[in-house]
Amino acid sequence: MPETPLKEQLRTDLNQARRDRDKLRTTVLSTFLSEIRNKEIDLGREAADDDVRGLLTTAIKRRREAAEQFRAGSRAELAEKEDQEAAQLQAYLPPALGDDEVRAMIREAMDAGATDLGGIMKAVSPRVKGRFEGKELNRLAREALA
Repeated sequence: MPETPLKEQLRTDLNQARRDRDKLRTTVLSTFLSEIRNKEIDLGREAADDDVRGLLTTAIKRRREAAEQFRAGSRAELAEKEDQEAAQLQAYLPPALGDDEVRAMIREAMDAGATDLGGIMKAVSPRVKGRFEGKELNRLAREALA
């Protein structure tokens, strides 16, 4: 049986959240589904799972940054809400990769002929997209080259 597309899974979960009267989850999922619709309008086509994962990563990052700003402004209750929303969305991404797994991918890329930062990033980035922070990948690649 083929795997359910991510967008359909989000819709199913939204309907379940509505039935369960889970206000936070309903708000997060309906907001995110509208972000997907906007992206599809921009793309002029249906959003593929990779598009949805990219949007998820962006949405999670945006909520974490907002939480940091709320904490800096002594608004802990708003920061907590942003963290909860990020956690709701995080559940739809594949598990994050650890530093050691990414270092192994960097070594593979170097063994395959990548000799500079650009070559390593080009080889490894698509494999870790949505599962590892780009800034951290850059840092690990620089360490490997040093």
